[in-house]
Amino acid sequence: MIAVRRNKISGQASEPTLRRLPGYLFYLKKMREEGMLNISAPTIGKELKCDPTQVVKDLSVTGIKGKPKVGYNVYELCQVIENYLGFNKPNEAFLIGAGNLGSALMAYQESQTLGLKIIAAFDVDKDKVGTQIGGIHVLEYGKIFSLADRLKVKIAILTTPNNVAQWVAEELVDCGIKAIWNFTLTNLDLPGEIIIENTSMSAFAAVLLRRLNDSIIK
Repeated sequence: MIAVRRNKISGQASEPTLRRLPGYLFYLKKMREEGMLNISAPTIGKELKCDPTQVVKDLSVTGIKGKPKVGYNVYELCQVIENYLGFNKPNEAFLIGAGNLGSALMAYQESQTLGLKIIAAFDVDKDKVGTQIGGIHVLEYGKIFSLADRLKVKIAILTTPNNVAQWVAEELVDCGIKAIWNFTLTNLDLPGEIIIENTSMSAFAAVLLRRLNDSIIK
């Protein structure tokens, strides 16, 4: 176990920084597996095609600082980033909507290594209730109310049909959910203290296809 020495963390990380940190971590773990002990910000920046100054700034939110002419200890840096992002402990979550997308997320076990562990799924479809997907039980939707209170789960993954997303989200908040990963197209209207992360597959596809079409036109 590495004894990590960290400097005082100043302020909160910006959203772009938070989105870049997992990419750094993935690359650093690869370097660790290859036996690299130390790494510099310019090396990270060159590999990930970003400004070394930005790399230093991003990593500084964790409280770690590189050493002159040495850089960062790869093992220590991996541990610090994992600690900062919460990837080093399981954050339990409920998934609501065991359709195609919900089922794919449950089957994607790698999410559990990133600090997010789906412990139960809920659906109103009687054909899905009582089944298991990726080792996760699909329960009748009504059971979420008692389980949320008993298990103190604070995270929900929303993969319901768009037309019921707002209604379900409001019930989740009433159950004590504090953060929702929203995979629907619905723009959720919830109290300001509720954390919402929107992930629209159609939006990503639109950007991908538009950029592809633009490159072909050029």
